[in-house]
Amino acid sequence: PGIPPDIREKIFNLYFTTKSTGTGVGLSIVQRIVEEHGGTITVESEPGKGTVFKLILPITVTK
Repeated sequence: PGIPPDIREKIFNLYFTTKSTGTGVGLSIVQRIVEEHGGTITVESEPGKGTVFKLILPITVTK
């Protein structure tokens, strides 16, 4: 559990993966979609403990 700091810097890069069978597109796509909707995605991680991804999206209220 947890993502080391040197890897955390790269996880949103297109095609970055630490897995032998991974494509490295998932988090890059998520980040793009969130940002296209005016939101943000952040990651907090502590090696050996775990990782938390936070997605914040704006709410538009219509009357």
